[in-house]
Amino acid sequence: MNATPSPHRDPALGTGQQLYQRARQRIPGGAQLLGKRPEQYLPGNWPAYYRRAEGCTVWDLDNRPYLDFTSNGIGTCLLGYADPTVNAAVTECIAQGNMCTLNSAAEVELADRLCAIHPWAEQVRYARTGGEAMAIAVRLARASTRRSTVAFCGYHGWSDWYLAANLGESDALAGHLLPGLDPAGVPRALQTSALPFRYNQIAELEKIVAEHPTGLAAIVMEPMRHEAPRDEFLQKVRALADRAGAVLIFDEITAGWRSNFGGIHLTLGVNPDIAVFAKALSNGFPMAAIIGRTAVMTMAQQSFVSSTYWTEAIGPTAAVATLQRMEQLNVWEHVHEIGTAVRTGWAAAAARQGLSIKVGGIPALCTLGFEAGEQSRALMTLFTQEMLARGYLTAGAFYPTYAHQLSLVADYLKNVEVVFAIMRQQLDAGSVLSALHGPVAQSGFARLT
Repeated sequence: MNATPSPHRDPALGTGQQLYQRARQRIPGGAQLLGKRPEQYLPGNWPAYYRRAEGCTVWDLDNRPYLDFTSNGIGTCLLGYADPTVNAAVTECIAQGNMCTLNSAAEVELADRLCAIHPWAEQVRYARTGGEAMAIAVRLARASTRRSTVAFCGYHGWSDWYLAANLGESDALAGHLLPGLDPAGVPRALQTSALPFRYNQIAELEKIVAEHPTGLAAIVMEPMRHEAPRDEFLQKVRALADRAGAVLIFDEITAGWRSNFGGIHLTLGVNPDIAVFAKALSNGFPMAAIIGRTAVMTMAQQSFVSSTYWTEAIGPTAAVATLQRMEQLNVWEHVHEIGTAVRTGWAAAAARQGLSIKVGGIPALCTLGFEAGEQSRALMTLFTQEMLARGYLTAGAFYPTYAHQLSLVADYLKNVEVVFAIMRQQLDAGSVLSALHGPVAQSGFARLT
């Protein structure tokens, strides 16, 4: 098998990188989302911007096509980019007027649908992004319990309530997906209002509950992300929430709809008091839903929770169409098959090339890491660089979509094998860094200079 590095397609000279250099001067941080910073993937060489996206193919500003084997819109497009059925529903909505003095009937249809899928839930409120939806959920929990302290596990966005955890310890969030999150601008008065515990570590939550005898406002967590609950972990969390009089909030923004039809908690046998959905709910159109029990949700009538663009019609219209499409196609079964094939292929190729890797996550949320000590991040950068040169967007995570087919996976894995062989050669020669066309990719949040 030919393990010679392919000719460099050099996006550094392309329109996307040129535009990104302008963006860094105009847009603090270069992009609106940390997960879309080129520095997270291939500094100086990542295409940065797209002209068109369809299925699982992305065309950059110079019309170069790439197959997307990353998170596919940061996990939003579970059906694939530009799904024609969802787009048709949205196009009709736009033609009829997506905004009005009156309300959109689609939001009632969506609410009924979400409560039918999740029979424990009785009421629904909407937002348009996951971060603001989580802020709403925590506000409702605090209003319902008339308490302030929140115990949490996992990653839950950019809001003050969450970043407050880093006011006392700058690395309190380090084990919750994204390290290095700076709480600059978060009021110091919120210190100790958000307390982290780790997944499957019930003793840590028990300690928090014991140290707050007057009760917690909420226990916030992802019911599952990269690992399965052990030893009835979720059942014990539910019992602790009841004992503490706390609202149990499940953040289903990432996990929801990928492994089953609805929230992943439906397969785990534990119901929360509130569940929050976004991302895959509407296949790339801005939409978020907070569903829950009436006793908590009704607090939205007491605590002011209201925003103009939560009433536009595109979001709920897209969500209704997306749910119909996902159910018709049994999308979660296909996604499981694709993710399993990729995970298996990574492991097999690494074994043949003598690379030490760590494959994690459920099939719908695959993760890949290289285990080479201080060279691990450089190896990942080299992997991204060489796969980009072969027409693939790749990184340390792959969120499969319905648009990914086994034939595409087979071709992808053939290229992975070639690139793994190149990486092995560079490791043996001690030349990983010199093989890179730019700096090593960043990890976590870092200020751009």
